[in-house]
Amino acid sequence: MGVTHHGRTHRLDLADPSLREWECTVLHSDLEQGIVLDRSAFYPGGGGQPPDHGVLLWQGVQTRIVGTRKADDLWLIPAEGDPLPPAGTIVVGAVEDERRSRLMRTHSGLHVLCGVVFRDFGALVTGGNMEPGEARMDFNLPEVPADFKARIEELVNAEVAADRAVATRVLPREEALALPDIIRTQSNLIPPDEREVRIVDIVGLDVQADGGTHVASTAQIGKVRVVKVESKGRANRRVRIRLAD
Repeated sequence: MGVTHHGRTHRLDLADPSLREWECTVLHSDLEQGIVLDRSAFYPGGGGQPPDHGVLLWQGVQTRIVGTRKADDLWLIPAEGDPLPPAGTIVVGAVEDERRSRLMRTHSGLHVLCGVVFRDFGALVTGGNMEPGEARMDFNLPEVPADFKARIEELVNAEVAADRAVATRVLPREEALALPDIIRTQSNLIPPDEREVRIVDIVGLDVQADGGTHVASTAQIGKVRVVKVESKGRANRRVRIRLAD
């Protein structure tokens, strides 16, 4: 569960984050819980990345998808008032491209930021969140130089311009945890019962466990602006970033 499947749903979003449209079958459908598909490219949310939006198209009807609830199954949440396709219906799913693409760029931008801060300042992540095109990441960083904001922006954009490949792979838990510095958060957030771990590798900069969607290379992120650096306690610094376009 979580890497290739979640409950009854085969996850297409992690196998091919460029996929935006696919055919699938409705396994369960009701007004209170939502819709379960046999195959889904909707990213369900997690690790600070919000869930996808999109539509299901069936028999000339459209059902808007506005979120996902993760339980034993992945439950797609339809927009209020939209019709629900009955179980057994073959539908076409479509992810909203602009939102997903900006989230992928934003998420990869956060990994570049994380890699730079870890490499140059030795700081671990204590929290983070993102929306399409903007995000924040908190670091265990008691002291920062006066020019920290400008330096970080310059260093991040140098790595973006380097056009580093962003590769993913899935490893057995023991093999993944044996990789040096694979956990970049202050506490290990990998569930203890997860037997496989997905690794995101910004080649030459950052390797860490991660379950989100990413661009194929850092150049696709585009220019990153560091809009603010805040103090969030004695040892925590919050870095806010925004994509330039």
